[in-house]
Amino acid sequence: MVKHIVMWNLTDKDKVAENGAIMKQKLEALVGVVPGLLRAEVGVGFNGYDVALYTELEDRAALAVYADHPAHCKVKEFVHSVICERVCCDYEL
Repeated sequence: MVKHIVMWNLTDKDKVAENGAIMKQKLEALVGVVPGLLRAEVGVGFNGYDVALYTELEDRAALAVYADHPAHCKVKEFVHSVICERVCCDYEL
């Protein structure tokens, strides 16, 4: 199993709750759409980064599929329009 964790800071600090909620809805909706994506959980932060994503994928191959999947790429368009910073960590169990 692969864990994929991403954290973002958003450009407009007055819209963190609003844009965070949109990101949550869009990213969590990818479960069942992207093959191999088992779980997606998004939270709006209160200390540190503005928004965090935690995902579980079947394996490294599933992570590669997720990265380039058309549904995920569409979500990334929105995400990239509202963020100013991104960090990521992937690890395997």
